[in-house]
Amino acid sequence: MNIIEKIIAKKSNKEVVKVGEELSVKVDLVIAHDVTGPIAVEQFNKIGVKEVYDKEKVVFVLDHNIPCSSVDSRIQHRAIHEFCNEYGSKIYGRAEGVIHQIVHEENLYKKGDIIVGADSHTCTAGAYGVVAIPVGSTEMAAVMALGEIDLEVPETYLINIDGELSPGVYAKDIILYVIGKFGTNGFIDKAVIFSGSTILGLKNDEKMTIANMMIEMGAMIGYIDQGEEEIGQVKETYCINASDLVPVAACPSSPGNVKPISEIKGQKINQAVIGSCTNGRYSDMKVAAEVLKGKKVDKGVNMIIVPASKKILDRMEEEGLTKIFRESGAIVTNPGCGPCFGAHQGLLAKEDVAISTTNRNFPGRMGHKEAKIYLASPRTVAESAVMGYITSPGTVIPLEG
Repeated sequence: MNIIEKIIAKKSNKEVVKVGEELSVKVDLVIAHDVTGPIAVEQFNKIGVKEVYDKEKVVFVLDHNIPCSSVDSRIQHRAIHEFCNEYGSKIYGRAEGVIHQIVHEENLYKKGDIIVGADSHTCTAGAYGVVAIPVGSTEMAAVMALGEIDLEVPETYLINIDGELSPGVYAKDIILYVIGKFGTNGFIDKAVIFSGSTILGLKNDEKMTIANMMIEMGAMIGYIDQGEEEIGQVKETYCINASDLVPVAACPSSPGNVKPISEIKGQKINQAVIGSCTNGRYSDMKVAAEVLKGKKVDKGVNMIIVPASKKILDRMEEEGLTKIFRESGAIVTNPGCGPCFGAHQGLLAKEDVAISTTNRNFPGRMGHKEAKIYLASPRTVAESAVMGYITSPGTVIPLEG
């Protein structure tokens, strides 16, 4: 068995599991937010049980519409608050941050756990050796009641990346390159492991960026090798040389439409976004602040900074990053999903062109369906914001190394 199958076997009380086997697996944590949570709550109430399987392991985070962007979003918030008051489930409801960042910061899971989340980017926890499975709200309601999920053991694929990254190439470039190489449907209903010297050498923040977007490859389970045990047998292994990677962007309107920045530089923009569960961490903010220090965002660009959590925002304030951003002309919002979800805090009109560190650029993702969204690293986004058009890292300030 491989490392993912070993976790599944342990949680299903079996010595060995095989690909295609259907199992009932114990779950260590169930999570939902203010968009998916109310539907799960409604379905849970229909089940007719009197309590959740474990009050400490059923967690809600209000992050998509906070502060509420509409009356409907306020109704969603109230439904979750009322449920948590009745059943004692945990709730983070005061803009503590994005769900995937919060459950990590609060140490709500550990290596070897299985998480079920009513959000497609639940796979972010795979950065820490967790099997994290996204589900729909109805299925989540059943897991909230039973503490188990029915699971078919998936085929597992390994992507090895070895070598040293060139200056200006970041974790976001790695995952975008891989999505571009294999496509958004490349691993539907499969498990994918990232390993190799490049991956093992990344900081945890960077590993979260890669794990977060593994769903954009279609993967049911995204997992980052922890380097502590043998990976084991997989269906197929792909090898990538890190020195071949260059700064890239996902062009409109798919995370799989990936091109080198060198091929699209000069494309004018009027919005730049740094944040979300993909790249809203402190290290992302620091990279952006290094670019923007003493600089001004181009007068034709609306730049939005969205920290992934309160803890990150606190550190930004303590170390002067928020001041740098504001003095540059950027807008710093409260922690949360921000415009990524397309509900508020920076929506796009028909003619707008945005470059963003978020994870999806489908038509209508951030507003009007004809707006254009490019996805790139925080360094590329920050430099592009200063120039007013998409530009290569190293244009505004020199690259180190």
